[in-house]
Amino acid sequence: MKNAEKAKKIIASRLAIARKQAGLSQSQVAKLLELPRPSISEIEAARRRVVADELVRFADLYQVEVNWLIGQDTEDVDQVRDKLQLAARGVANLKKDDLEKVIELLTSLKVEDDN
Repeated sequence: MKNAEKAKKIIASRLAIARKQAGLSQSQVAKLLELPRPSISEIEAARRRVVADELVRFADLYQVEVNWLIGQDTEDVDQVRDKLQLAARGVANLKKDDLEKVIELLTSLKVEDDN
């Protein structure tokens, strides 16, 4: 089980990633959730805890699951993994033709050689 500080960092990181993926500023989120703007900044910096009802409201706003926000699936912060998870959710909802284009693009990209 992860400690409280790690959990707070995971939540903070995922909230920031989800907000950016949604194309929202901290000010916009504060207004939509009726929270002071500094609260959003403090939450995303892991300096303020998020209470349960706020987590639900964030999840609804960002269209993600609360379990994902709280890091149910991980023990540590990994922003690349988290961005990929959100992107994959978005890709899954594409039309078939658009999905094929994304797959073609991904397979055409070259992996950097470590040598």
